[in-house]
Amino acid sequence: MKSGCRAENVRLETADRLAKFLALIAVVSWRIFFLTMSARAKPEAEPTTVLTPAEIAALDNIDAARAKPRILRKTLDTYLLQIAMLGGYLARSHDPPPGNIVIWRGLTRLNDIALGISIATRRR
Repeated sequence: MKSGCRAENVRLETADRLAKFLALIAVVSWRIFFLTMSARAKPEAEPTTVLTPAEIAALDNIDAARAKPRILRKTLDTYLLQIAMLGGYLARSHDPPPGNIVIWRGLTRLNDIALGISIATRRR
């Protein structure tokens, strides 16, 4: 909540606005934490359990554009790794598992990419 949403920098004038802002960032924070922990608890799970079809399609499109595809198995762990790499995770053999901030950054980029894909397909 603090790092990703910059909650400490928000200057809201009423308690009602603050309550709405906190409710929104609580949902966003929960989703990021849920995605991160789900992939750690059940790495072989289906990605559809926590990702939307648009997110999965965007990650598949990104992977298809690579010279050497990285998504060889369609598991939650594989897709989470791709999201983390969008957020700057290097995925070296000695690196710890990706954390919430890297997942936050990756999901932000993924949502932008998915939006771009949806705009491009509508214009065809």
